[in-house]
Amino acid sequence: MRLGVLDIGSNTGHLLVVDAHGGAAPMPASSYKEPLRLAEHLDADGAVSELGIAALTTFVGEALELAEDKGCEEIYAFATSAVRDSVNADTVLEHVFKHTGARIKVLAGEDEARLTFLAVRRWFGWSSGRLGVFDIGGGSLEIAGGAAEAPDVAWSLPLGAGRLARTWFRDGSPDEEGLRDLRRSIRADIAREAGSMLRGGPLDHAVATSKTFRSLSRICGAAPSSEGLFVRRMLQADVLESWLPKLVEMTHDEIASLPGVSLDRAHQVVAGAFVASAVFDIFDISELEICPWALREGIILDRLDKLSVLG
Repeated sequence: MRLGVLDIGSNTGHLLVVDAHGGAAPMPASSYKEPLRLAEHLDADGAVSELGIAALTTFVGEALELAEDKGCEEIYAFATSAVRDSVNADTVLEHVFKHTGARIKVLAGEDEARLTFLAVRRWFGWSSGRLGVFDIGGGSLEIAGGAAEAPDVAWSLPLGAGRLARTWFRDGSPDEEGLRDLRRSIRADIAREAGSMLRGGPLDHAVATSKTFRSLSRICGAAPSSEGLFVRRMLQADVLESWLPKLVEMTHDEIASLPGVSLDRAHQVVAGAFVASAVFDIFDISELEICPWALREGIILDRLDKLSVLG
């Protein structure tokens, strides 16, 4: 069957159209995305601005039209932290429904982590053993770990690269003391719940998903996307640490010129690098393998599993 997954993220709106069948990997048929940057359309009260609502509504309408053109039988629309954490989420979703007919489900952070874990488990399989999954989004960091298809632990933290960039880098890069405060704050937030995963024992396989981790891996020397999905891509802790002080000194244009970095996300790279560095240290990880599947694929696989049970 042909499915459409409409992902309203903190940075980007993304429609992924796939041909999906039980027992087979979802095959991408079409993709459409726009840099909505909803996390940066929040006002001082934490509400999505009128400009942000208008951009989201336009994107959803265009995405639904494309999904119809591509013959989608079903469309699953969901939103993550930017909408989830906004004080006017109900107003935003009602406006989108009124003008497009799309009912968008708001995913809880724990569900986001759980579904991403499912996608990573299916990609790498049982040979990964005890698996740890880390995903830096625009608004949040998702962490999950376990030895089965469902994680033993899964949680979400407000440590997305876009959110941190907006909070800490709004007026340019902080001074040395400000960067130290940022580093300390990130690590304290992650460490607060880290024991829930660490108590399960060491990870056999540590994996990262998301555009932020992919960009950092490219900066640190991983293969470009043009080499295909099945090339092994790693992010090494020591290489990232050598890059971190250089990234702090770069302008947004200089960062955007690095491999794997787009201009619209360049301002988030330093914040994302601080989060990735904290993950390495707190979970005692020396490297993360980059997985091409993430939340959207997890949504699709979960749906196929449910159809299989019903069938």
